[in-house]
Amino acid sequence: MARTRNADKSAQDEGKEEQVIEQPTANENTHDSPTESPEKKADTPSEGQKDAAAPPANDRMARFKALQARAKSATERNLKETAAESQRLTTDPALMNNLSRKHAFASHNLLKADTEAAGEDFERKRAWDWTVDESEKWDKRMEKKSRHRKDVAFQDYSQDARKVYKRQLRDLPPNIEAYEKDKLAAIERAAANGDLEIVETEDGEMIAVDKNGSFYSTADSTGFTDRKPDRAAVDRLVGDIQKAEEVRLKKRKERRGGDDDSDVTYINEKNKQFNQKLARFYNKYTTEIRDSFERGTMI
Repeated sequence: MARTRNADKSAQDEGKEEQVIEQPTANENTHDSPTESPEKKADTPSEGQKDAAAPPANDRMARFKALQARAKSATERNLKETAAESQRLTTDPALMNNLSRKHAFASHNLLKADTEAAGEDFERKRAWDWTVDESEKWDKRMEKKSRHRKDVAFQDYSQDARKVYKRQLRDLPPNIEAYEKDKLAAIERAAANGDLEIVETEDGEMIAVDKNGSFYSTADSTGFTDRKPDRAAVDRLVGDIQKAEEVRLKKRKERRGGDDDSDVTYINEKNKQFNQKLARFYNKYTTEIRDSFERGTMI
């Protein structure tokens, strides 16, 4: 029994010694932990830093409201543009032009009536809004327009050819650059041959003097026959001829009523209508005879 008690006591003493030995280890751990905590604190941001890094709720709300306002304004603008486009498509432009023209006529007549009622000259008062140059240009334009209106009807073939020639001149733009280039080359060539003499005036202007009268063209000059046109000019001439031929064939087809392959059996429009009326009633009797004539087997 005594040995057993001594053994138990020795076991208790060893347990106490182990506890005493383990306590410094715990204390060492407690001493080590303060050294590690600043690093952990440095690695993990504090609550104040989190609040400073994150945007405030007021700023987010302000941006959200700005986006909402922008979306609303864009929607309203698109709706207005859609309504305007729909109204423009539903409106007849010819009707609007007619209304504006009627409004202009009504304003003109109202102003004329008011001016005459006041005892003033309407044309004189109306001319106050224009300068002398503008008035002269307008008079020339009106005179030219009336003259062209009178020339629409066919008078003779010379007049018709003149109108065609003037129309072709309007459609033919002059090549000023090529003209100046050819002119300079001709002057240099004539000066090299001795036909021209370049004289400088007191003002410094250069004048070309024709010595023997062969440089400048006259009524008896034949130098234009030596000039060969370029390929572009020839192609343009061919295009004009083809266009004129197409117009002629189109008018011919219109005169024939669109049937260009049929035989011409009339001399004018009245005769054509009469022949068509005869064909409606008698073609069923004369078809075989006409076919026999065409085959040459008619007896």
